[in-house]
This record gives sequence, C-alpha cells and structure tokens, in this order.
Amino acid sequence: MKPDISIVIVNWNTCALLAECIVAVEREAAAIPHDIWVIDNGSRDNSVAMLRRDFPHVHVIESRVNLGFAGANNLAIERSEGRYLLLLNTDAIVTPGSILALLDLAERTPRAGIIGAHLLNPDGSFQASYTNFPTLWQEFLILSTIGRRLRGPWYPSHGPEEAKGPQCVDYVEGACMLVRRDALEDVGGLDEGYFMYAEEVDWCKRMAGRGWEVWYQPAAKVVHIGGASSANRKTSREADLYRSRVRYFRIHHGWLQAEVLKAMIIAFTGVKQLSHTLMRWLTGNQRGRPVVSVGDLLVALRRV
Repeated sequence: MKPDISIVIVNWNTCALLAECIVAVEREAAAIPHDIWVIDNGSRDNSVAMLRRDFPHVHVIESRVNLGFAGANNLAIERSEGRYLLLLNTDAIVTPGSILALLDLAERTPRAGIIGAHLLNPDGSFQASYTNFPTLWQEFLILSTIGRRLRGPWYPSHGPEEAKGPQCVDYVEGACMLVRRDALEDVGGLDEGYFMYAEEVDWCKRMAGRGWEVWYQPAAKVVHIGGASSANRKTSREADLYRSRVRYFRIHHGWLQAEVLKAMIIAFTGVKQLSHTLMRWLTGNQRGRPVVSVGDLLVALRRV
C-alpha cells in the first residue's frame, strides 16, 4: 500500500537537529500512512550511524559527496511513492497539527502544486515564509540594504498580519514544502543546476508556468532555526546565494537582466569590501573579513 505522504529530509552534518526533526515528524504523522526518507550528503558527524541505531525504519540514502539541496531531494523523490511529498530541512521542527493542516489544504485545493508552512523563529516570532517572485528592483533594494530601512509593499517581505487564512502566493520558503505528486510529475523535480538557494523559487515559478498554484498555509506552524547546514560552509554560502540568484534571472528573465544583476552584485560587494578594509585601517581592528570577496564572486559567477 502506497503511503499518503513521503517525508523527505536532506542532511549534511546536522546530526542532533536531524534526530529532533524526525521525532517531531513521527509524532505529527503517526495517524497518516507515511514513510520517511533521509538523504545524507556525505556527513562526517555520525549522522548515518545515528539513523541506523535510533531510526531503523527510516529509509536512508547515503551520498559520498554533497549533492546540494536539489540533487539530494531528487534522489528520494524518485524512489518514494507518496501521493504527497513533504520536503523538510533538518532544522525545521513541525508543531502539533502542522502536517494535517498542510494535507487538509491540499485536499481542498486540487490545483495546489506546492503548499508552504508558517515559519517561526526559535523565539516564536514570525519568519518570512512566502513572498513575490524576484525582480531587479527588489534585488537592488536587498543588495543596497535600502529595503531593510524602507519596507513597503514593493519590498519582498510579508508579516503574519497579511495572512489571516490560506492564500495563493508566488512562492514559499523551502524549509517546509508539501508537494503534490501529480504536479511534480507534470513539472519535473528540482533543478539540480542550483546547488543551494533559489531552488524553491524556480520550482514555484515552473509550477505557475504549468498552471499549478502555490499556497501558503498559516495554520501549519513550523519552527525553523535557519542556516544550520550552510553555517558549516560560511566561506562559500554567499557565493552560492548570488550564483543561484543570477541563474534564476537568466532562466526566467533572460540574459540581459541576469547580467545586470551580476553587475549589481559585484558592485555592491566591492563597496562592502572597501568599507570593511577602511574600517580595519581606521580602527586598527584586524579581526574578521568579508564572507565573500569580489574576486571570489568573479570566479563563482563566471559561468552562470
């Protein structure tokens, strides 16, 4: 008998969080026919040994190399059989009633290809869970940091007061996404050209292009710690982020907008790097450095 929902979790060196995530999932999915898949991206922290010992019923796929978010999820998507797939980050902890709320909305909304959850910070405050598709103007506001100080309806951020109930949106954050199998088979899996970041934006964009809807379910509350895996690779996560943004623009907005975005990224990174160097010289504080340099970005963005 096929499960109603296949729960897919990608892990990279987050053993303790992974165990907490699975315990919460098993509690919330106990009354639902389900299976759990964990794809380990070449962890070195005994994650696989922990799974074998503490969760022998979980399907484990071991990869010797880090396949990234898209590549790893696609492995389990291809092997699982659930009518729905719940893609979860290891640092996303489902709260009571959250999985049922996602499934309920999916059953009531047959054209919903993806449904996202209401994400919470560990302190219980709202975490951005959905927004509109990126534009060059929004990217400028983000890169320049102007948007942080002048928030408005044109800035890609939403607060909980804007969602009194479920609503159709452009895209949802990838920490917790319920995906309909029929939509997945129509649109295809995650684009493995994205190693990390923007995969869910691209997926939601492709869903919309095929006539499927993306929904946000505020009743499905999920605590998302954020950055647990990327924290292990600080020197390259910004490069990954910018590379993914440029790739998204090249695919969905064309070569010209992608090149404009690339130029903005390099320019604002250069300003940031110069300001940091001047502050070090003026204060005599030699500690710390920018996470990514212009040189690093030129290499990372060269073939995007």
